[in-house]
Amino acid sequence: MTTLLVKEEMPAAARLTLPELSDDEFFEFCRTNPDYRIERTAEGIVVLMAGAGGMTGSRNAALTAQLYTWAVRDGRGIAYDSSTLFKLPNTAMRSPDGAWVARQGLAALTAKQKERWLPLWPDFVIELTSPSGGLGEVQEKMAEWMANGCQLGWILHPPKLEAHVYSRSGVTVQRGIGELRGDAPVEGFVLDLGPIWEPGW
Repeated sequence: MTTLLVKEEMPAAARLTLPELSDDEFFEFCRTNPDYRIERTAEGIVVLMAGAGGMTGSRNAALTAQLYTWAVRDGRGIAYDSSTLFKLPNTAMRSPDGAWVARQGLAALTAKQKERWLPLWPDFVIELTSPSGGLGEVQEKMAEWMANGCQLGWILHPPKLEAHVYSRSGVTVQRGIGELRGDAPVEGFVLDLGPIWEPGW
């Protein structure tokens, strides 16, 4: 069992090089360090992220609530929050701020796989920038999502009221808009950006 010794001066995101961990050992490492969002890169580097601040947490709640409500009503797929880990084809373990997976992609999973991380890529992801993580870092992560099978991705960058839309045809940036409308595979999903640009407290 590996328990992380957290220091007060530790940065908001830290990278650790640990002895190579099996999937079961990595799962146990995550379980014994519940105060951190933990990811693992394709190179085996463990990335530890501190819990979100108040404004970021409120924004995350707004986007997750809207995605979940739509997914239940739509019925074609399942929505996931920022605590969900996905094991990508390149072996990285990543968690987006919001994700959606079509039901057919989940059909072959075992009960154990459903309880742990999901060994597949999301069809749609949303990433939200925060004061502790710059836009460039999030863009690198989104590029990895897209390279590993994601069909559509959105980066929301509140400081500049920007939405970066990633699809198979490229990347577009929209500024100052009040909502985002989903294309394939989440046609019909509309995200109200009001509470994300300005949480209101």
